[in-house]
Amino acid sequence: MATLVARQGRHRQLYEDNRRLVSGCIPYRLRDGCEDCECNKEDSLEVLMVSSPNRHDLVFPKGGWENDETVHEAACREAFEEAGVKGNLNMTQLGVWEFRSKSRQAISSIEGGCRGYMFALEVTEEFETWPEQENHGRQWLNIREAFRLCRYEWMREALRAFLELMDTDRQQPKPTNNQLGRDPNVTLAAALMPDRQVAKTTPANRPLNSTAVIAIAFAIVTP
Repeated sequence: MATLVARQGRHRQLYEDNRRLVSGCIPYRLRDGCEDCECNKEDSLEVLMVSSPNRHDLVFPKGGWENDETVHEAACREAFEEAGVKGNLNMTQLGVWEFRSKSRQAISSIEGGCRGYMFALEVTEEFETWPEQENHGRQWLNIREAFRLCRYEWMREALRAFLELMDTDRQQPKPTNNQLGRDPNVTLAAALMPDRQVAKTTPANRPLNSTAVIAIAFAIVTP
């Protein structure tokens, strides 16, 4: 049973260049009846957004990335805490956005600056209760409604990146967290420098066994 207690405080919060690091996701699902159809993505997909008290616009789940988790784990945690859903997180980053916290938007202040990492989450479980239910309602929307009701322009940009990723995934599926588990190569440094490659052990780096050596030698001498 999933815990219904949300994390509180910022004593584990990660920062970089005086910016609070934030991780979030766009939870999505296929609409009923669209599993095998050839609908365009705007008609076949629904995304889940959350509300805030005394506001009519909506946002995607997001929150502070903490020092005892990967950026992917933080995105999954926020999806459960704010929206009450779990699923398969696409490990491909939608992008990185810099913005200011709504509560600290003074341009002259270094406080309130945030750097947000966003991902796509295919929802497989939807819970009736969730940790931040009193503060965050949730609503499934089609893509057009999501663009219209989205509070922040940077989240609209993330939604556009999400649609591009869905097009790519139709041709070449990406690995998910359920397939890979926690990726030991996804570190704070790797996430902060997404354009740099993380060294990984690949089959090409491993020594050949004796069978492979014999096969290669046979291929060389055979006309």
